[in-house]
Amino acid sequence: MIPARLQSSRFPRKMLAMLGGKPLLQWVWEAAIDSGCFEEIVFAVDAEEIADLVRSFGGKVHMTSPKCLNGTERMVELLKTGRLDADVCVCWQGDEPFVEKSMIGDVLQTAGTSDADVWTLKKRIVDPRQITSIQYPKVVTDAQGNALLFSRSPIPCYRDAVAEEDKIYYKHIGIYAYSKKSLHKISNLPVAPIELAEQLEQLRWLYHGLKIQVHETKNEVQGIDLPEHLALAEELIKNRCGNHIRTV
Repeated sequence: MIPARLQSSRFPRKMLAMLGGKPLLQWVWEAAIDSGCFEEIVFAVDAEEIADLVRSFGGKVHMTSPKCLNGTERMVELLKTGRLDADVCVCWQGDEPFVEKSMIGDVLQTAGTSDADVWTLKKRIVDPRQITSIQYPKVVTDAQGNALLFSRSPIPCYRDAVAEEDKIYYKHIGIYAYSKKSLHKISNLPVAPIELAEQLEQLRWLYHGLKIQVHETKNEVQGIDLPEHLALAEELIKNRCGNHIRTV
């Protein structure tokens, strides 16, 4: 499921943006098709403008309530209304056009076999500017790869002097896989104070004791959170020269 809402707080109407000569959402849809991992690919949207755009390039679309706070709540709505049914559901954000097939394999490698409720990804940060930027949520995990904390602040905090090259930070890649059972659990969880403070939905799940397994990926991505990220994405498309993302 690809969630797409019209009035994003940091970049309103970004889901209607063009990238590399075609809609941003079409990049995500084509990458999902090319992965070959899914029996069904659907968009969950809150505005007819987005629905019309998705239909224009052949995507399947469901309308969801504008009251949904995030993509997971849109997925829960589709599940509860019988419009979505699967053993494993993947939420692939509409502003993540550069997720590749190998990353889907990374996130799904233990889906259905581990006792986790949710599966997601992390990537080691190589650009030091991302460490302090609140636009890049960070994550720390335990010895089994389960999330201990997500934050927009740099975590861990190195109290003592440590050489910069020895500091290790991971950013969270916002793609999630859930079992049907875990989605029903999530649907009954109240909003958590730390979730509101950081504006990170996954903190609600941790706050209420759910287990989030975080697998590492080596692939770099460029999400579209701010208007200036479109320019970065355009450069990434040029640098890739069409080798990894199909164009039409």
